[in-house]
Amino acid sequence: MEAEERLKHVREYAGRCIKEEAQAVLDLLPQLDENFDKAVGLMYKCRGKVIVTGVGKSGHIGAKIAATLSSTGTPSFFINPLDVFHGDLGVMTKDDVVLAISYSGQTDELLRFVPMVLHMEIPIIGMSGNPSSLLAKYSTVHINVQVAKEACPLNLAPTSSTTAALVMGDALAIALMEVRDFKPRDFAQFHPGGELGKRLLTTARDVMRTEDMPVIPPTMHLGEAIIHVSKGKLGLGVAEVDDKIVGLITDGDIRRAMEKWQAQFFDRTVADIMTRKPKVVPPSMKISDIQSIMNKYKVHSVLVVDDDNHLLGVVDHYSCML
Repeated sequence: MEAEERLKHVREYAGRCIKEEAQAVLDLLPQLDENFDKAVGLMYKCRGKVIVTGVGKSGHIGAKIAATLSSTGTPSFFINPLDVFHGDLGVMTKDDVVLAISYSGQTDELLRFVPMVLHMEIPIIGMSGNPSSLLAKYSTVHINVQVAKEACPLNLAPTSSTTAALVMGDALAIALMEVRDFKPRDFAQFHPGGELGKRLLTTARDVMRTEDMPVIPPTMHLGEAIIHVSKGKLGLGVAEVDDKIVGLITDGDIRRAMEKWQAQFFDRTVADIMTRKPKVVPPSMKISDIQSIMNKYKVHSVLVVDDDNHLLGVVDHYSCML
């Protein structure tokens, strides 16, 4: 078949590759055994770092696994076994655990690194597709990631095997997250620059509006209150008596009052329509928690108050859009 003809079948080739790699991942399920349990136990109880190592494609996969572990609560970093012979061995201590990855389990550069680790009495979690390999033999625990075949049509290029190793690494990381009861707030501390980190670490104090608060007395007639609500540009007015919050009105409350009372609307006061127990939060509350309150009670704003119920500011829906 000529190249031009083969170009017509590229989606077929891609689909076959995806199916074969997906099947390789599903085939890992029967390979989850007590060795996986022991590996998670070693990493969980590790008082130092999880040092991930591998050569070539396994090295690339190892670097990603190390990054995932580190970002989900398990201190970890990747080291190339070739660099160990040039001084990097000094970063390892007896409190560490090594995760060594080699699909064949026979990679020479990796195996030369193993005796040094054994000499330091550091536990080794081996990950390979060959339970009879030297890596499996010398590992404290061996995780089998064997695949039936590579997705490569020549069955040569690491494809299904690297995907299997990557997924198993993710499985280790996720299992450790569950064991540690790792929460979104913990995740944010490892990702302070991301959107999630901002929402979980930013507080009401950081985003609340504090100037030109639309504060009104509960005795004010609604016709005048409309003007204050409009000037405030927050869609609300805060009713106060002696500098303490006694209620809240919104532009929605005003519209409903106009529909209800019509000509008598201007005879009514703020006290007639205000919500007497508006949602209030302390200035230290995280934006993520404020969003939960807004979603639960179907409100667009919350009032930020101190311990004496004095108004400090307002956080609205737009303030939370970090």
